[in-house]
Amino acid sequence: MTRQSSTAELRAGAEALAAANSIAAELLSLYGPPTLPRAPMRKDRFRSLVGSIAAQQVSGKAAASIFQRVVDIVGEDFNPQRAIDVGFDGLRSAGLSGSKAASVLDLAEHSLSGSVRLEALGSMDDHDVIDMLIQVRGIGVWTAQMVLIFDLRRIDVWPTGDLGVRVGFANAFGLETPPTPSELATLGEEFAPYRSVMAWWSWRATGTPVGDREKRQNAKPRPDA
Repeated sequence: MTRQSSTAELRAGAEALAAANSIAAELLSLYGPPTLPRAPMRKDRFRSLVGSIAAQQVSGKAAASIFQRVVDIVGEDFNPQRAIDVGFDGLRSAGLSGSKAASVLDLAEHSLSGSVRLEALGSMDDHDVIDMLIQVRGIGVWTAQMVLIFDLRRIDVWPTGDLGVRVGFANAFGLETPPTPSELATLGEEFAPYRSVMAWWSWRATGTPVGDREKRQNAKPRPDA
């Protein structure tokens, strides 16, 4: 997959899963098709990826607050050189941890050197996007997969290492315990080529057992969705 999925394509994918699987049909009736944010312009991909770094291992509300402070310090002309000019201490003063500030600077340096070509991500396949991004300090497969889903709107991404997806999938399908990443990889094969849709539903089913419709309807969406 090398292009963004439209809202219509996401809906069609959700309907295809629902036609093939009764639990998917219930998830569609409860949560509807995925609603993903508008993909950032190519010139804004550095800014967006810095936001993804800020969001690692913190709540959506905290991440948004920290990232806004980063934007305030770096400036609206948010680009790699500006981040380098602000420097490690400046990024730390915005609330980024030391490791995240180092990640932002490493991303900026890779971007300026051309070893990470953010403007080219939209034309690359999923595996190549991941391989390119994980060159950057502090960016692992999970962060790269979030970029694929939420920035590039790729429809067949299956983040098996995401605890929320594992827990939500277990709740939706009545599993006693969340599957391991390797187990989830196998379980997800049924939902290709629309695994981003199932991941989106799984995030929404987190904490709400299958069949408990009232609670599932009130389930909170993933913060950065």
